[in-house]
Amino acid sequence: MDIVLLLQAILMGFIEGATEFLPVSSTGHLIVTASLINFWTPEKRHVFEVAIQLGAILAVCYQYRQRLIGVMQGMLTGQAQAWTFATNILIAFMPAAIIGLFARDFIKGYLFNPVSVATALVIGGFIILFAEKRQHQVRIAEVDDIKAMDALKLGLAQCCALIPGTSRSGATIIGGLFFGLSRKAAAEFSFFLAIPTMVAATAYDVYKSREDFVLADFPVFAVGFIAAFIAGLIVVRTLVSYVSKHDFTIFAYYRIVFGCFILATAWFGVIDWSH
Repeated sequence: MDIVLLLQAILMGFIEGATEFLPVSSTGHLIVTASLINFWTPEKRHVFEVAIQLGAILAVCYQYRQRLIGVMQGMLTGQAQAWTFATNILIAFMPAAIIGLFARDFIKGYLFNPVSVATALVIGGFIILFAEKRQHQVRIAEVDDIKAMDALKLGLAQCCALIPGTSRSGATIIGGLFFGLSRKAAAEFSFFLAIPTMVAATAYDVYKSREDFVLADFPVFAVGFIAAFIAGLIVVRTLVSYVSKHDFTIFAYYRIVFGCFILATAWFGVIDWSH
């Protein structure tokens, strides 16, 4: 097995796990990193990214396993709060699922490139700055306080993340701030919403790419999966604590600087982002 390829897989897995739940766009970072290090062929790369997403999903499920088990038990016993929570997640999941199903091929064909990602990073950074500078009035302090209409609004906000570089977590968290959620509630709902969203996207991609899965590639998938799980678990465990004391301004500046770097290097021909 190629050691360089394994190290690249670890790097890609770590980036997936570290950025999936931050408002900086995991897809965007994977596209940029893969282009920069010339990671695998496009076909292999796509299958690999599907595999490592599962590591990030598992990190959320593991961190919130008690809550998820409690919700499932509550649904079985007819608890209203459990059913409300599950219904809200389903409502928020549907808009991106429907739009993504029809727009997937167009998005992957025209927007999955570093320059498009960089543009979305910069625009998203300024939106975060605007969201943080406006007066934030909290009317929903906890996830369990979210109503069906709030869930629908968050689901519509998540649709923006279909554009690579926007960030799924960023769209839902910043959308949550605009809709009156506390930072803690917005971040936690984003984590829970990630589970059905990422599972559905992964299942669809696995089906579409099923012929590209090769047993010989398993070690590469495995190290990327493990790296994504570990990085994702660290981020999920620390982000809620962080946002309870800080805002998202640091992520906005990071997006703007990183996006401008990509655009500048592409414009002046310093880095070839075409591969």
